[in-house]
Amino acid sequence: MRLSTGVDGFDELVDGGLLRNRLYILSGPPGSGKTTFSSQFVTEGARVGEKCLFLSMHETEAELTHDMSAYDFGFEKAAQSGKFQFRNVFDSNAKRLLKGPGGNDFSSGVKNMTNRLVGFINSREIDRLVIDSTMILQYFYPDNHEAFVQFLTSLKRVDATTLLISEMTDPTSYADEHYLAHGVIFMHNYMESDGMHRGVQIIKMRGTDIDSNIHPVEFDDDGLHIRPERKLEA
Repeated sequence: MRLSTGVDGFDELVDGGLLRNRLYILSGPPGSGKTTFSSQFVTEGARVGEKCLFLSMHETEAELTHDMSAYDFGFEKAAQSGKFQFRNVFDSNAKRLLKGPGGNDFSSGVKNMTNRLVGFINSREIDRLVIDSTMILQYFYPDNHEAFVQFLTSLKRVDATTLLISEMTDPTSYADEHYLAHGVIFMHNYMESDGMHRGVQIIKMRGTDIDSNIHPVEFDDDGLHIRPERKLEA
C-alpha cells in the first residue's frame, strides 16, 4: 500500500514509502527544495503509470518544466507522458474549476469549490496530487478560517496521495494544515560558518515508523538526494 516518492533516500525515513490516499504537508523556507521534491514525486508517479495533477499559483507549466529540465530525473518526459496534468490557478480553466458558480452565498461557494475539485480529482482517477502552495487556499478563502479547515478536511478524503506545500520558516510554528494532515515533512535551510546546509525532517507520519532526525539534503544532476545514514544538528 506504500508508494515511492521518487526522492533518493527519503523512503528509508518513512518505513519504505508514503501510505496511499493521504494528505502530506511539505513545509520549509524558500530554496529548501520543496518544489523539486514535489516534481520528483509526480515524475515517479508518471513513470509507474499513475495519473498526476500539479496545481500551482507560483508558476506556469512552461516555467516549471524549464526549471526542472536542469535535472536528469525525467520531469519533461513525465509532463509529456499523458499521465501528468498541470493547472495554474490563474488560468481560466483552473478558475472555473476552483470557483464555479456560488452565488452571493459565500458558504455555498466554498462548498461548491470543494465539491468541484474533489469531483475532478476522483472522476479523473488522479493518483498523485501536488498543491503549491497553501497560499492558494488563503487566496480563495481569505479571512475565513472555517472554510480553510473545511477544504483541508476534504483533501484528506480524496482518492489521491496529496502533497500540499506550505511556506514556513519556523518548524515549531504549526498551522491548521500541520494538525489536520496525516504527515508533515519539513525541509530545513540554514547558514553555518562553512556555508549553506539543507536537511529534511519527518515531523509526524500517522501509521508509519519514522526517523525524526534531520538528515542532509543534497542537490545534484538527478535532483534531491537524502542521506539517511547521516544526521544534522539544526
